[in-house]
Amino acid sequence: MGFSTLNESNLHNSLKILYQEIYEGQTEVEQDGHIYDIVTKNGNIIEIQTKNLAKLLPKILDTIEKGHNVKLVHPVPVTTRIELKDENGKIISRRKSPKKGCIYDIFRELTGIYPLITNPHFSLEVLEIEMTEERVKTSNPVQSKNGRRRFRRDWLKTGKRLDSIINTRRFSKVEDYLALLPPLPENFCAKDLKNEMTAIKEIPRRSINAHLIIWVLSHAALIEQTEIKNKSKYYRIVKQS
Repeated sequence: MGFSTLNESNLHNSLKILYQEIYEGQTEVEQDGHIYDIVTKNGNIIEIQTKNLAKLLPKILDTIEKGHNVKLVHPVPVTTRIELKDENGKIISRRKSPKKGCIYDIFRELTGIYPLITNPHFSLEVLEIEMTEERVKTSNPVQSKNGRRRFRRDWLKTGKRLDSIINTRRFSKVEDYLALLPPLPENFCAKDLKNEMTAIKEIPRRSINAHLIIWVLSHAALIEQTEIKNKSKYYRIVKQS
């Protein structure tokens, strides 16, 4: 059994090896027209995706239709360290990034896979991690490899490295997603949600996006609109049968 490292980050590979050992599975298995990260000894599928979860939606839906349970593993960096090396691989500096993440960051990714939330054959496992972002210093200012960088800088991002797993959150049923909501009135609006989340000191301000959370939960039919009052839409949690 070998590991394919083509186009995969150190972070992705570390998690793949970890889950392969936990579930006694095989990696890089070609089956049903797909190549899966891990197929467990019970025949279940584990996919590891560090970003752009939406890309996996067609693959996961097809896999479920063919009779398999799918676990999607997604790491969320809570703490990121920046490691800068010169072109010869010598470490120039290490520092902690001011950006902090938390479990609520998954909602941006959930916009692309919300149809899976209520599927009994799908589960999401979110790992809150500490990681190191690896960079290499360049002689001249350059654009990022994906072209997204607004300005040229004198370094390129070369990879991500797993430092530690702080916590694991498992989402396999509707209640798991709703448990992320703070205490709210029976009928609530985005402002209510934002205020309650802002009061929780552990949630970084950049992770608070009430409208995004409501969008995901409403599209997944976990909450429903009840009224519009003073130009604000109000919602309530949908009772599960």
